[in-house]
Amino acid sequence: MKILLAPDKFRGSLTAPEVCQAMTDGISMVSPDIEVVSLPMADGGEGTLDLLLWYSAGKKNITKVHDPLGRIIEAEYGLSADGKTAFIEMATASGLRLLKNDERNPLKTSTFGTGELIKSAIENGVENLIMGIGGSATNDAGIGMAAALGWQFLDELKTIYVACDVTNPLYGINGAAHVYAPQKGADADAVQLLDDGLRNIYNVAVRDLQSEQKGWGAAGGLGFGSVMFLGAELKEGVKLLMDFCDFDKHLEDVDLVITGEGKIDNQTLHGKLIGGITQKTSEKNIPIAAICGTLAVAPAELEKIGITYATSILNRPMDLDEALKMGYEGVRDTTYYLVKLLTHGRAR
Repeated sequence: MKILLAPDKFRGSLTAPEVCQAMTDGISMVSPDIEVVSLPMADGGEGTLDLLLWYSAGKKNITKVHDPLGRIIEAEYGLSADGKTAFIEMATASGLRLLKNDERNPLKTSTFGTGELIKSAIENGVENLIMGIGGSATNDAGIGMAAALGWQFLDELKTIYVACDVTNPLYGINGAAHVYAPQKGADADAVQLLDDGLRNIYNVAVRDLQSEQKGWGAAGGLGFGSVMFLGAELKEGVKLLMDFCDFDKHLEDVDLVITGEGKIDNQTLHGKLIGGITQKTSEKNIPIAAICGTLAVAPAELEKIGITYATSILNRPMDLDEALKMGYEGVRDTTYYLVKLLTHGRAR
């Protein structure tokens, strides 16, 4: 029997690789002869940088950059073991989490620090760049990033991918300013001013393209800026990670896929990660089980998206703190009982 493990993190309890290890321990309790393939997953947001480093056996680099308001901070990015690929999460330099609530103002924030991260990576001799752009504090369409770079790097990089899971256009009622700027501290007047600015940037920069592309409004227009200033390709985060770890290749001859995350609810069902995995398993008629901390969705909904079986690791009433502490043993034991049942054994 061959089982592929493809879980997300259990937020606040286990990283995705730790979930894989707990699942592996549970399977080993059933039989050491079961073949296990671990492919921890993420959706392009928090945790993606660490997973890309995990897959590439890479390391983190620390460099000084400017935060969204121009203050000097230390930010990190990753380098693959061969030194050819850089992994960047823009939020480490230009993220909302770097600001206090009363500092949030997308009229003043900039992606300059993100450009400095890219510049540092280029100076380390990388050929490829993979960047996640979630959690931004900015609405500058990547102009700050471009200013930090001076565009001189375009001939130095062979491949640039940007993990982008939103489909918002650059401007308009569904664009970056109207949808996301209020979360970053913009009032109604500021939203309109920012939207006008994005529209103007579009009219100035986009001369030869026939129409605006989906995802350009991501991260305050950094999706647009990545395409315009970096020549990047926007990709869904989970698909980018699947490509990176050769997910399709590892699916060959698999009898069962086990995924999981801290909470499975309606938001999960409409998310990209679980949908990306179930799409692959459905194409090959491979059953997929989901293990989680909280299971808050109807069986019919699970069936609709292709999940064969789902269960919670909680075996008794407990508060959140206790649940977070018992995450490892809960995942391990739940995986054991699941696989024991499927192998027609009797749980001990």
